Amino acid sequence: MSSPNIVVLGSGMAGYGAAHRLSKEGIKPVMYDKNSYYGGHTTSITYETGFTFDVGPHISFTKDARIQEIFAESVGGKYETIQIHLNNYWKGHWPLHPVQLHLHGLPDELVVKVVNDFVEERYAPERKINNYGDWLYASFGKTFAEAFPMQYTRKYHTTPAENMSTDWLGPRIYRPNLDEVLRGMLSPTAAHVHYITHFRYPSAAGFVNYLNKFLPMGNLKMGHKLVSINPKTRELKFENGLVTSYDGLVSSVPLPDLLPMITGAPKDVVDASQRLACTTCVLVNVGINRADISKAHMTYFYDEDICFTRLGFPTMLSEKNAPEGCGSIQAEVYFSKKYKPFTGNADDYIEPVIRDLKKVGLVREDDKIMSKKAMLLPYANVIFDLERKDALKTVHGYLDEIGIAYCGRYGDWGYMWTDESFISGERAAETALSNQLVSK
Repeated sequence: MSSPNIVVLGSGMAGYGAAHRLSKEGIKPVMYDKNSYYGGHTTSITYETGFTFDVGPHISFTKDARIQEIFAESVGGKYETIQIHLNNYWKGHWPLHPVQLHLHGLPDELVVKVVNDFVEERYAPERKINNYGDWLYASFGKTFAEAFPMQYTRKYHTTPAENMSTDWLGPRIYRPNLDEVLRGMLSPTAAHVHYITHFRYPSAAGFVNYLNKFLPMGNLKMGHKLVSINPKTRELKFENGLVTSYDGLVSSVPLPDLLPMITGAPKDVVDASQRLACTTCVLVNVGINRADISKAHMTYFYDEDICFTRLGFPTMLSEKNAPEGCGSIQAEVYFSKKYKPFTGNADDYIEPVIRDLKKVGLVREDDKIMSKKAMLLPYANVIFDLERKDALKTVHGYLDEIGIAYCGRYGDWGYMWTDESFISGERAAETALSNQLVSK
């Protein structure tokens, strides 16, 4: 019997997770990507100045031994193993991360209020948790919740905590006990507690190198922008005029883009896909003639008058991400179609970012800026607002009915790390294979 014609839409970590799973069955899928390069958000860019930047912050901190092994094989064992260092910036202070464990050095009046509220909340009647805002008050008390995570939520998710569910939390925000809070208040050497302790990163050429092993597993067609899917005839049409068929389909295309392209999709399903919220990110990549910019791998910024929400430092991941003796910074500035629309051009944010880098002291007036580039990511992070759950149930239910397997951050519409996206692709491939057995 001939192998089924399974098509994969997208060539990021989820797409290649699907190709990896299909290869176990002797199937080499045709993979289509609208871009002229592979990798999606997993790609890396090296500018003519010699600086390498990933498309957003990417590190591999999976504890899944199987994924660790295949990623290591993909880069020929050439990766860095790094103990993570994270910090924060709040009104001129640089507390370690997470802030709730490192209050030492913050203004006394603030710390006293934080501890008082924390204790009072522990003895108050149990709150009913209707949203993320409720969870923050119950977990940390009013002062800390409003000064730190609620403020960060407005910058990162572009919507108030009260408009978000708690479905995404998992281990992402540490909820301390009183002993931990007090130790972090009294001592600058309080314990570091975070869901990430160590991570791996390719020694050279950026995070995209983790795809090396998987590239031969798919027949990749780049520069193919999908315009329509007919689930009845199982046909795909692309902007360049290509029309092709499929037996099984795996898609990592963002759901708000995918559903309007499906011939015959019910209006309520298409409408539901448009209610799914996601941030848009302007990435500003800066390279300077000095390597000692920061000791942190990532810094979180709470102040509303600082335009960026988070900074990453690519040369802290691998010194080969910059010319010798140089350092690099990647700034994230967030918007969203639903709550904070982006206007203008990505380049408009280069100078504001550099201005604020100088304001917080990370770039000095006498530093030579050797590279400054900006890029726009229409899809960045899924927003777990209160509409997401019901809208997603409607969309996924319909895709299940018509036999389209979805995967990745924008197919599953979830908060996914690298390993989770890869595994999501593997699961979608299994769904596509199962659909083949049912149809026969």
